[in-house]
Amino acid sequence: MGGGTEAFPDLGRHCQNPDCNQLDFLPFKCDGCQKVFCVEHRSYKTHECPKSDHNSRKVVVCETCSMSIETTGRDGEDVKAMLEKHEKSGNCDPKKKKKPTCPVRRCKEILTFSNTSTCKTCQLKVCLKHRFPADHVCKKAATVVEGKGRWNDRFLAAMASRNGKDCGSKSGHGSASTPSTPSSVKAY
Repeated sequence: MGGGTEAFPDLGRHCQNPDCNQLDFLPFKCDGCQKVFCVEHRSYKTHECPKSDHNSRKVVVCETCSMSIETTGRDGEDVKAMLEKHEKSGNCDPKKKKKPTCPVRRCKEILTFSNTSTCKTCQLKVCLKHRFPADHVCKKAATVVEGKGRWNDRFLAAMASRNGKDCGSKSGHGSASTPSTPSSVKAY
């Protein structure tokens, strides 16, 4: 079935969907069934392509170890036979199935690449909800607080020990409020 117009008979192609047959000047060729379609029928689903899965990858998940086994290109082989072959190969380890979870009590969050945080004080891997030392009962953070004290407590103790020395005290070395002493003015 040709396309085009009287002036340009080789220009464009007709859509090969039986219900459409529209002349399209920018047709699409299906890489599955090798037929030509218009923009409306170019997807596998719209023209009901019988070979829509020719490039797709298929896998079967082993129930023992949660490992995925590719079945693409093994059309003649049975899925059960492939799973039995996998179990006998030695790669099937039931210990691999258990995913790591957050060690905080009563937290069942599975730790993945994107939701895992490592505590900087105790090096414990926890979920994002428990990333702060106070949230996961950090052992080293508790000893640091007991041993050295919190930094703001140390700061306040240092301020109290100064007793107002060098900090805007009104009593002290020369009085800047008396105009009779023209010697020097000190900035406090």
